[in-house]
Amino acid sequence: MSGFKLGIVRLGRAAGKIKYALLDERDIGLVERYAFEAQVVVDKDGNGAKIYAYAYDINRGRCAGMFVQDLLWELHCGGIAPGYKVIHRNGVTVDNRMENLTLVPINCKSPAIEEPSTKTNREQSLYWVAIQQLPADPIDENYPESLYHRFYNANGDQIEEEDDSSMYYECHYPPCTNIEKELREFSICGRCQEVRYCGTYCQQKDWPSHKRHCRERRRFTIIRSMSPER
Repeated sequence: MSGFKLGIVRLGRAAGKIKYALLDERDIGLVERYAFEAQVVVDKDGNGAKIYAYAYDINRGRCAGMFVQDLLWELHCGGIAPGYKVIHRNGVTVDNRMENLTLVPINCKSPAIEEPSTKTNREQSLYWVAIQQLPADPIDENYPESLYHRFYNANGDQIEEEDDSSMYYECHYPPCTNIEKELREFSICGRCQEVRYCGTYCQQKDWPSHKRHCRERRRFTIIRSMSPER
């Protein structure tokens, strides 16, 4: 892989973790013209959520932006015909290398494409390899407790923990961008009962980092003092 280069763009924090986008070398220069950020897109039909890279022209503002996969497709392949959409082959929706993008009918539901649960695709993707080599974010390292709880309802609004009627959790392992498709789909850390994982692989890979902050959840017994009846 001599001479092989990729661009990693920091998107900022979304759903509780810092997100990054992967770009081809030829697209790295876009950061001079566009501002990049992460956006959580919640399925209105209750099928969970996904995180995408969003970009907008610095001189025109956020309202003139678009998802990065659409921007790159138009830049390199021309416009997107009505009734079609750009999706990610390996299911990693922030891996925006052109070889990972493809155009499909907008109603395409092929399980072989853009399926995050295909573990082998994700773990062997260049995105995972690249993100695992990045240094940990200082905020995540020093203040992890404040970042555990990030919940979203069907409208994409962040909600409080107490409102448990409709909220989705994101996998806690940093390279993983999976968010639950169904309520309580992910497993919870049995010790701290704070963080959740989409599977055992992510939980095992995250343990060297998480164990520094994982504390057994304390259970308090509330004792109410009652004054004697008079």
